[in-house]
Amino acid sequence: MICQMERNMISRNNIKVIAFDADDTLWANQPYFDEAEEKLCSILSEYGEPEHIKSELFKTEMQNMDELGYGAMAFTLSMVETALRLSAGKIPAMKISDIYGLGRSLLRIPATPLEGVRETLERLCSSAAYRLIVVTKGNMLDQEHKLERSGLRGYFSHVEIVSDKTEKTYSDLLSFLCIDASELLMVGNSFKSDISPVLQIGGYGAYIPFHATWQHEKTDEYAHPNLLRISRFQELGDLLC
Repeated sequence: MICQMERNMISRNNIKVIAFDADDTLWANQPYFDEAEEKLCSILSEYGEPEHIKSELFKTEMQNMDELGYGAMAFTLSMVETALRLSAGKIPAMKISDIYGLGRSLLRIPATPLEGVRETLERLCSSAAYRLIVVTKGNMLDQEHKLERSGLRGYFSHVEIVSDKTEKTYSDLLSFLCIDASELLMVGNSFKSDISPVLQIGGYGAYIPFHATWQHEKTDEYAHPNLLRISRFQELGDLLC
């Protein structure tokens, strides 16, 4: 349950824009990547144990981050690069094809809205008190396609697809929206990307943890007067409507 103090805090500060993360906030995403990683370990089983392969893949992803960014395409290239390195370039072409197929499958995940998402967005839209937008990182086409497949596009007046989520990213967004930080509420499952940068510039964050989290997104959490921890997406409607 959300306490009355939290309800008063939000209403008192006159939130104008509610920004939503997409992956693992509006629909499930990380579980599909985790499944692909397990299949990669099976394909590469002759080249190492699963934990070693996962560790090497993560190292490759971090090395590629500045050039490739986030998303299925970056993940696919990192899987192929890891396979070539672990096999000393001797991996059969058919296995490279299988790895490529794993990556392609991530471009077609269903993006089915998580429990309570559609109903809550409908409720927030009906209140006419807020502007709803999406702020997500990743490949532009991939994120746009997932949003269309989800059937949620019509709830949002603006979609911002960014290379990363930093304090500058959110500050630039505030300038674009012509609002103060205290008028923004960011909703997301990643404390590192969705919540902490917004809190640091004076905005509000509604943190909804998801059961699967990419290693890169894991970080220490901290208490903050502008932070709401919510266990169910539906609580947003109870809080804001």
